[in-house]
Amino acid sequence: MSSLFGSGGAAPDMNARKEQMKQQIQQEQLINKINENCYEKCVPKPSSALSSSEEQCLSRCMTLYMAAFDQVSKSYVARVSKERSGLPGV
Repeated sequence: MSSLFGSGGAAPDMNARKEQMKQQIQQEQLINKINENCYEKCVPKPSSALSSSEEQCLSRCMTLYMAAFDQVSKSYVARVSKERSGLPGV
């Protein structure tokens, strides 16, 4: 008999959905952080439109921020992998 939340085999599917939601939230947080930092840096006096120099600054800032985030993420994953491989019994 299935429950209100599906059959007992639905746990892997639920875990996959949780992981997907977690990744989506992290991506949204990254985008929000980029927007905050780059906008603050590149648009000192907000108006109804961006100047070409502000657009260029935002584009450059976002590209650099993403590259830095990517590098930090890769370093973190490498460090965690190295630490896990060094644990006894693993």
